[in-house]
Amino acid sequence: MPLDADENPIDWDWVRSLDLEHGIGHAPDDFPHDESSPDVHDLLRRDYMVRERLEPILARCNRTFMTDFDRVLDSYRLARTLAYANRRLNDEILCLIDRGADEGLWTASEARKGGATIQVLAPAGDDRPLSDVVDRTGDILNARARRRRAQRKLEEARLSTAPDTVHDESPKRSWHDAYLPGRDVDHVLGIDIETTGIDPARVYIIDVGSEHMNMASSKPAEAAGTYQYEQRYYEQGDAYGQSRLSFGVPERAARRGNPVIADLTGIDIRTRGPESGLPVLDDCPDAQRELLDRLEHQPYVAHNATFEHGFFMLTIAGYAESYRDGRITIIDTMLMSQRWDPGSKPGANHPYPNNRLDSYAKRQGILTADQSERHLGLEDTHIMLMAMKHHLTTLRAENQGPWGPDGEPGTGGKHCKRHQ
Repeated sequence: MPLDADENPIDWDWVRSLDLEHGIGHAPDDFPHDESSPDVHDLLRRDYMVRERLEPILARCNRTFMTDFDRVLDSYRLARTLAYANRRLNDEILCLIDRGADEGLWTASEARKGGATIQVLAPAGDDRPLSDVVDRTGDILNARARRRRAQRKLEEARLSTAPDTVHDESPKRSWHDAYLPGRDVDHVLGIDIETTGIDPARVYIIDVGSEHMNMASSKPAEAAGTYQYEQRYYEQGDAYGQSRLSFGVPERAARRGNPVIADLTGIDIRTRGPESGLPVLDDCPDAQRELLDRLEHQPYVAHNATFEHGFFMLTIAGYAESYRDGRITIIDTMLMSQRWDPGSKPGANHPYPNNRLDSYAKRQGILTADQSERHLGLEDTHIMLMAMKHHLTTLRAENQGPWGPDGEPGTGGKHCKRHQ
């Protein structure tokens, strides 16, 4: 891997120099508790420089690992370790921004750019220019996307003019369709995670809910009886093997808090710092092994599964290796909603015309109009699986979906071919 995702040479000596265990930022260990005033502006500048060098390396790791068909790389540990260091660096960056705002160096706000949430600083009475403390994440991602588009166009042009090219006129299946279930799907594990944001290289998993359900056969006779969900009107139905795992965050993330996540999920991460006793998932190998074991033994189902997959790749030891070797299969109910549920399209007779889990569950009769998605892992997993089972039952009766002309035999789901 000589180049990062932005086609810049990787300085591996610099990577080796990083203190991945204790932190890769430049703020002192007692920051932000220390009441003295370090040069917050310079610390932020230096931390941004580290992040801009590290994140393109992380972005290239996935492609390099997944296309290593000769298996030169047997572990994804480096990427997971870099990601954990980058999350703690991101915590430090946000704390520095808060400290600078408290000291009157700038005012801070957030904006969306390039698919990312960026920090926008504006002068607040200090004469020092802020041009060297600009969050360039959005610009970097936009430039990377432009390069990818240009490369695709060049490749398409090359193939279209190649003399030996055989043009296949048959309709092409979307890559999304790989996540759809097949007509023989049965035992699945549903899973949903709650996180402190959307970028798996910058934020943390704080809640994981999972449970089993059979889509065709009966629930095992030995499965436990009634399970009590937080939403007491949820009926257990055919679900079994429920699990709820809670995780903490590092001190700086807890100190800063996250009101958006608190409002959405009810989880206040200010109460989930080191003093809470809840481990950070990155630091909890037992929990990682438990999760990996659950994910490997049957297809797992998630709503917008690429979200869970991205976090698992950079957090759970062994997941990337197992996925690459074909031991993990992923099914996505959001794709079922998009492909096989006409009610997801806007229309006069479609009261919930989108692909959010809340709308999907309401269209499938799992939630009533006055009920809503809870945004907790186990509860959302439950309504997802209930909706999936109802949807598949309807599709089978109508010879649609997996049983339609474009349906696939077998379990279906996204998986890699097993390496021989």
